[in-house]
Amino acid sequence: MQEIERELIIRAGQGDMRAFREIYQRASGYVYTLAYRVVNKKHDAEEVTQDVFLKIHHSLSSFKFEASFKTWLYRIAVNTALNHAKKRSRVTTREVEEVFEDPATVTQPDAGKRLEAGETEHQLKILLDQLNPDQRACIVLREIEGLDYQGIATSLGININTVRSRLKRARETLMVLGKKEVASHGM
Repeated sequence: MQEIERELIIRAGQGDMRAFREIYQRASGYVYTLAYRVVNKKHDAEEVTQDVFLKIHHSLSSFKFEASFKTWLYRIAVNTALNHAKKRSRVTTREVEEVFEDPATVTQPDAGKRLEAGETEHQLKILLDQLNPDQRACIVLREIEGLDYQGIATSLGININTVRSRLKRARETLMVLGKKEVASHGM
């Protein structure tokens, strides 16, 4: 995500819609990617992104610059995505998303690479879906986003020991699932 200048944040907080639009343009991809990694569905990630920017729009005037804007945005995005994921997990019906592209749109030289990348993404998505939303958020923030334990604790507003225990449980679950996957393929 591009760094967002203090003046732009202040102007947006004072109601300047051009400034807010600029913040949205710079940060929406970042928020969407983060949300997608937590909720694992495109439609849900789009909803979360909209919710995040609504929250930011309503509370930007009270932003105190005690933390960086990126940290503040990160925390809002992760918490919104977690709440959305928890709400969705209560729903009994599940949507099925198409993971692979239409074969007609894949060019010959890239076909193997794209199918392999799609399969890897699909497998990662299946594994992450097995974790509860709190564990998934910690794993995403640590292993995909590269945050340290303190950064995760700050972003989620939880104790660092809670981060450690969630990561430990998530890794244990993923290891068990990985062993089952290997066994089911006769390796």
